[in-house]
Parts: sequence; structure tokens; C-alpha cells
Amino acid sequence: MSEVSIVLCGEAGQGIQTVEKVFTNIAKKAGFFVFSTKEYMSRVRGGSNSTLIRISSEPVAAYIDRIDILIALSEYALEHLSHRISKKTLILGEKNHIKNNKKYKIIEISFSHIAKELGSKVFSNIIAVGLISALCRINRIITKDEIKSFFLKKKKIVVEKNINALDKGYDIGLDLIGNKNVRFEISSPHNHHDEIIINGTEAIALGALAGGCNFISSYPMSPSTGVLTFLSQHSPDFNCIVEQAEDEISAINMALGAWYAGARAMVTTSGGGYALMTEGISLAGMIESPIVIHLAQRPAPATGLPTRTEQADLEHALYSSHGEFPKIIFSPSTIVNGFYLTQKAFNLADKYQVPVYILTDQYFVDSFYNIPNLSLRNIRNKNYFVRTIKEYKRYKITKNGISPRGIPGYGNGIVCVDSDEHDELGHITESMDIRKEMVDKRLRKFKEIKKEIFPPIFFGKKDYNILIVGWGSTYNTLKEAISFLKNKDVSLLHFNQVYPLHPDTKKYLLKAKKTIIVENNSTSQFSKLIKLHTGYEVTNHVLQYTGLPFSVETIVDRINLILKGEKR
Repeated sequence: MSEVSIVLCGEAGQGIQTVEKVFTNIAKKAGFFVFSTKEYMSRVRGGSNSTLIRISSEPVAAYIDRIDILIALSEYALEHLSHRISKKTLILGEKNHIKNNKKYKIIEISFSHIAKELGSKVFSNIIAVGLISALCRINRIITKDEIKSFFLKKKKIVVEKNINALDKGYDIGLDLIGNKNVRFEISSPHNHHDEIIINGTEAIALGALAGGCNFISSYPMSPSTGVLTFLSQHSPDFNCIVEQAEDEISAINMALGAWYAGARAMVTTSGGGYALMTEGISLAGMIESPIVIHLAQRPAPATGLPTRTEQADLEHALYSSHGEFPKIIFSPSTIVNGFYLTQKAFNLADKYQVPVYILTDQYFVDSFYNIPNLSLRNIRNKNYFVRTIKEYKRYKITKNGISPRGIPGYGNGIVCVDSDEHDELGHITESMDIRKEMVDKRLRKFKEIKKEIFPPIFFGKKDYNILIVGWGSTYNTLKEAISFLKNKDVSLLHFNQVYPLHPDTKKYLLKAKKTIIVENNSTSQFSKLIKLHTGYEVTNHVLQYTGLPFSVETIVDRINLILKGEKR
């Protein structure tokens, strides 16, 4: 066995996230590769939430349906996960939670009763940590060291009680191995001490800091809020001003004001919050202000499914603001390029004086896995504003469309910006000739922007007949799924930048005899964008809009059906 898939399912407030955090750190320190992601209901208490943890001797970074070990912490766990439980799944849980269902392989573990004997029901989650650590043959010393580190700032008695709970769970795990013949022997782990574990939220926030972000203004909205809170927690160390605005309208305008004053600013939001920002985005287009927008997608319309995932805001980002002006839209495929693309976003926004989007989703921001330690060696930031002279023209007509951007007080010129159409000085005008000149000037930036488009990631054989197309957070799932397809003549083309499209896009598509696009939305928004800009129509679609991410198994099944010529 090269990996174990562990799922914990229970109510909000039962400490599942504590198990996730503690156990993944333990597994990583034991030398394993880890991947974890969660799905949860929109409530503070109750409901049914589950967390998937994969630990492996090989790199893993994708969501799967398979469950090897299920820790059932509520009576609704089996019902909630029934579509993922198989005869091979080992289910561990309270008697009243598992109800001795004869369809499944069940072992009763009285987590809450044992926890009460140790002093409180709150120890149930640490008992679970000890149990699964033992089943995965992780050294007990490693587990204890992590508990001490996790509760470092707590009182000594709290640390001791949690270690007692850990030991109790570990002993239960050893008993299952010895007396119940439970076996989960993963291949020998390796040393990955030089790697780190971060989630998508942290990658975006760290990328922003690496890009020189020193101002963020936002209004909390899941699943984007983590970027705001992370920067708030670390703002003193990086001289970053963090402002929780009264609403999203204020947030976007604060960020534009910050750029005007010389800061590097961003906003983080989700679809409904971004809807309120769109007039501010159009203002950015007119005054030619840089702005970086992290838009973390979730199912809509309206409130939709506020804690679930979807890739349905691509068109929202592209077409939402009124008027015609350039934009750049990134959609990171991995945590690593989430960091580097966000850093790059600040330089591109500054250079071309346009809105730059980081388009993620709930699955991306809430997933984490081993990555190489992020390097700052090749990070280069450049401020593109100029020292003004008396004759300074903020909107000077230039060959490439990029006018010199001044900062108030930096030089002798007046930096005049206006939301109305304006002349080169920034003064309001209704001259039709100047209007045309200004529109043409702004749009000329596209030619320059297209010189810096990130190429799509190509994975697979260069001589392919079947090409799978994806974008954003589906990359790791698609990459893993390809290895399980019956037809091996399949390659993957995956986009980190979805607008403007890379000029080689059509060349890749025309080379394939069959193309299949995979998107977490209902109307295949990216394939429509491809057709609009290349004329190529992708006719085979694998779409999902349940609020859950694609699993490897779902991708494999759906693509195999298409390749067999059966109904999708």
C-alpha cells in the first residue's frame, strides 16, 4: 500500500479542523506526503462536515472519493458519506453513530466516553489523532512532539491532558492492529523536512506580500476571508495596512485610493462581494489605476452555497464592469504558482495600470499539501510610477498606451485623475476626438500585455490524439486522473492565465482529434471564451456544479464514457 485515505466526519464545532491540522503535521514530520481538503456546511454548530486526509509515500494533491478509514463523529456521518463508503472502508465510531450497520466494516470506538474519563469530551479529537497515527505506524514520539508544539502557549496541565488523550488513542490503534488484524502499512516514508505545508489561502496572502502588497481593504466573505485575516495577523511584520471596510464598495475605493497615493493594494472577496465592487473596477479602467483583486469563487447566484466550491465567476470577472478596457485574469492551478502568480500580479497591475485578478475557489483556498520551500531568489518587484515635472500629463498619449503614472507629492507636477472622460492632463472633456484617442490609447495596452501571457501547462505525450483542457484548481485532479484512464493517448492542457488567452491555444487544440474540457460550472464558461477568441469549439464537456470539487474517480468515469462514445 502506498497511501491511506482518511476521512473524518462530524458536526461543526467538534474539532475536526484540529485533527486535520495536528495529524497532517505529524504525518509530514514522519516523512509522508500529505494532502487535505474539507467540505462543510454554512453553520457554526451542527450539520455534517467532512475532511479528507491523504497520506502517501508519493506526492498527492487531489481530491478522491475513496475512503480507507472513516472516523464517524456524528450520527449522520454514514448517511452523509454513503456515496463514498465501500466494503473496504474501515469505519470507526460511537455505537449510536454507526448503529452496527451490517453493510459496512465497523469497529465501535467510544471516543466521547473515553474523553469524558480523561476529563472532557473535547479530547475526542486528540484521541482520534492518536488512533490514526498508530494505524499508520507513525512513531509515538513524533506525535507527542507535535501535541507539545500545537499547545505550546497553553497551560502545562492542558498539554498533559492532551498527551494523555493522544496516548489513549494510540493504544487503541495498537490494539486494533494486534487484536483486530487491522492493517494499513504504507510504504516506507522519506525525508521531506525541507518542504512546507500551506493551503491556498496562505499561498495567495504570501504571494501578495512577496509582490510588495502594503494595503488591503476588504469586507469578510467566505471563502476569501482567510487572505484578509492572514495579512491582518502578520501585518506588523510586513508594514501592511489591513482595513476591514464597512462594505465592498468602500473596500474597492479604498484600494484605488491607496494605489493613487503610491501603495500596492489588493482586495479579497467572493462573487456577491465582487458584484458590489464592479463600479469601482470600471473606475479603475477609466482612471487607469492598478488594482489586484483576489476573487475566491463559490456557487451562486445570490448567497448560493456560501461554503462550497465552483468555477462559475470567470465571466463575472471578465464582463462585469461597464466599458471597454484591458484586464488580466489569473487562475492558479497549484499552491506554488498561486504564490508566484499573485506576486507577479502586483508588478503587472503596476506596469500596465490595469485590474489584475487572482481567480481561485473554495477548493483551492481550503486545500493544502507538501510543497518545496518557496524561494524568493528570483522575485523582482519594480515600482513603475515616475517623478513628475511641472508639465506632467497623467494621460499622455503614448505609442504603447501606457501613460506615465505619477504620485501626488512625488515631483512638481499635478496628478489629476477623473472618472469622466478626460484629456491628457486629466481634465474633463466632451471632445469626441479626444474620447476616441483615449479609448484607443487604453486598448493599445493589450498588445503589450499579450507579450507577457503565461503559457498553459502541457502534461503528457507530445503526439496526442485526445486533449483534456482545464483551468484553475482542477489541475492536480486531472493530472492524477490521466494515469487511470483506459486510453493512454491522452494529454492535458491546463491554463493558469485565462485572459488574455495565450496565442498558442488554438495550435494545441487543432492538433487533437478529440478535445474534452473539464469545468466546475454548468455552462462551460471557459470553452465559450476559447471559442470567442480562437473560433475553436470544444464539443465534449465534463461539467459539475453540485458545490463539490471533482474527484479523481469522477473525472476518470466521465472521460472514459466520452472516449467510449457513450452519453456523458
